[in-house]
Amino acid sequence: MKILVIDDHPLVVDALAQLLGQVEPEIVVRKALDPGEAIAVLDNEPDVALILLDLALPGARGLDFLGDLKLDYPGVPVIVVSATHDRSTVMAALGAGAHGFVAKTSNGTTLIDAIRCVLDGGVHVPSEAAMPDSDGVHIDSRALGLTARQTDVLKLLVQGKPNKLICRDLKLSEGTVKVHVSAILKALRVRSRTEAIAALARRGISVDTLAARRASAESTLR
Repeated sequence: MKILVIDDHPLVVDALAQLLGQVEPEIVVRKALDPGEAIAVLDNEPDVALILLDLALPGARGLDFLGDLKLDYPGVPVIVVSATHDRSTVMAALGAGAHGFVAKTSNGTTLIDAIRCVLDGGVHVPSEAAMPDSDGVHIDSRALGLTARQTDVLKLLVQGKPNKLICRDLKLSEGTVKVHVSAILKALRVRSRTEAIAALARRGISVDTLAARRASAESTLR
């Protein structure tokens, strides 16, 4: 399996390459110090399975380049690895199509967990990124037209869990989970999980609060 690391600091690239060997011994790391080198690798080696991208690349706006990667190589998931990791940057990266975000201040275990999550079909989001804005605005799940079960699925979706893990946790069939996920995306008017996470963050929604309010509402109706 090939992973492309795009970062303009050779020491960082070498450190990431060494760490990636802990995920799978068979991993082959390709390195690129700028967008031009990255594109050359992707054009010549179509078997690249994952991209680790630093947003602060010389001669390129990180989010713009991320958008270009998603447009030109839609089958290759991207995890952003960045020194800038405030909430707005995280959500902007996810909204631009990243499948995960890892701060450079994170430990190696976090990066490895993110890689495994994304390769397994999930979305890795820093826990603090899923929290509401400081104004504390929350929206009841009924405002999104979600059922109690769809709220349960949404909570796990925001945690980055792929469908098969959602099936296991909620004891649902894969077909049922797919139906719920489709309904969630439709309710949020988005097309992907990453767009759903970004949309929730923009609305200042805490999924824990959604579940709590749903439970409270159902209790009131009894």
